[in-house]
Amino acid sequence: MRSLRYLFVALIVALFALAGCEEYEFKLPENPDNIENPEDNPNDGDEKPDPEPVNPDYPDTSWAAGELDWVFDMSAVPEIRIEVSLSEWNTLLEAYDRNSNTNTYIHCDAEFKSKGETHNFADAGLRLRGNTSRKRPEGNGGEMHKTNNADWHHCHFMLNLRKFQKDDAHELHNVRKLHLKWHKDDRAYCRELYCYDLFRRFGIWTAAYSSYCRLWIHVEGDSKPAYYGVYEMIEAVDDKYVKKRKELYGDHKHNLWKCGWGATLNYNDIYNCSIHYDDDSENNYTYELKSNIENFEAAKAQLIEFTRNLTQRTGQDFHDWIASVCDVRLLLRTYAVNVAVGMWDDYWNNCNNFYIYFNSSDKNSYKFFFIPYDYDNTLGTSSHCGVQSDSGRHDPLNWGDTGRNPLIGKILQYDDYRAIYVEALKELCNPDNSLFDYDSSVARIQQWHSMIDDYVVNDTEEDCEIKDRPAGWGNLYDYRILDPSEDWNFFKVKCGVVAKM
Repeated sequence: MRSLRYLFVALIVALFALAGCEEYEFKLPENPDNIENPEDNPNDGDEKPDPEPVNPDYPDTSWAAGELDWVFDMSAVPEIRIEVSLSEWNTLLEAYDRNSNTNTYIHCDAEFKSKGETHNFADAGLRLRGNTSRKRPEGNGGEMHKTNNADWHHCHFMLNLRKFQKDDAHELHNVRKLHLKWHKDDRAYCRELYCYDLFRRFGIWTAAYSSYCRLWIHVEGDSKPAYYGVYEMIEAVDDKYVKKRKELYGDHKHNLWKCGWGATLNYNDIYNCSIHYDDDSENNYTYELKSNIENFEAAKAQLIEFTRNLTQRTGQDFHDWIASVCDVRLLLRTYAVNVAVGMWDDYWNNCNNFYIYFNSSDKNSYKFFFIPYDYDNTLGTSSHCGVQSDSGRHDPLNWGDTGRNPLIGKILQYDDYRAIYVEALKELCNPDNSLFDYDSSVARIQQWHSMIDDYVVNDTEEDCEIKDRPAGWGNLYDYRILDPSEDWNFFKVKCGVVAKM
């Protein structure tokens, strides 16, 4: 029965599938066993290979209709208004002063208005979010709220509608959490939204949903709410995220890991990393289990065993093993988008910013999924980091240090797998597909800008103008998104690199 169940899971997935830092030179190792054209989908025992999907590039996403598609609608700009008592707001400021990584939730009321609907939520939860980007939402350290004279600051928030009230009335079209993110280091107000939108257009169903919104916060006693401006609204990656996709994942009750800086998936350093469950503390863990935490020890053993196989298997053995535990085509098409948009602060180059999900708690029998995450440092925001110094022109086949971060580079040693990846990059850049080419990308971005242009001026007096610039701290300030320069338009530069592959 177990083999039949996993064959069924494989069939479902196949039907929907798509398919710190220093600079140095790195070259992908040669194919260790000179393997050419091995079987695409090897199976164990008597199981037959999966049939080809009817349409492998664009899976059915009807599972999101009326829920995620309504909330995260790129053709709308919802209004979010938050009401906070003076004491609760000061509690948030004090918590930040004690520890800027605070996960303290405060009580608030929230209103969500979009497309003719208004939803009100009494006693929701609000907290700060972000790692290096986390900021104080008002004033300087030690200062409490200044009624009608506040010094507001852009910062990231998490709005948890069900934090304090566990009922269906505290859900927005079956959505419980909204990550509210300001456009940090992105004066173009579009980079991360563009990336998540591109994932969806390319059929990468593991990517979270996102869209624009406008945010107001009214602290008790102020004569009017503070307008924080145009924000990005992102679906939270948690157990609810997995459950919404349970038909695609095969099961939703197992092990979701958030992977931060240092998460190499390399067995040689796994015991030097912090591996923990989400304990609602202010600690940052390299690998943090976000679901199924009551079975943490088994989940940890599974993670370690996965890294051992990933690191130590070689040749045909590795080729066949990775196909048995992973939808390789989906993974490589996901990473093709990652590299196309110039995401250097990622797994392969900087062992950072991703989630992984195992759809079984069995130590050796599971499907492994890579979940892309955090895409504000893209589309020309470049940095000297890992093996890279130019996120537009860097070789897509050598995006990171495979000796340190083995997953992607090791898969690309095999001809059949590398062909999937290269084909995906070329598909993205082909103007006939209206995906990543300059004309299609600019048309989408200009349409979004026309929606939000009148709303970007805000009470923080920060980022009050849309500008076609990368982050000022980057190492290449000449990259542009809208400017058609052949030498510095990011879409044109990247597609030029891909054309030579």
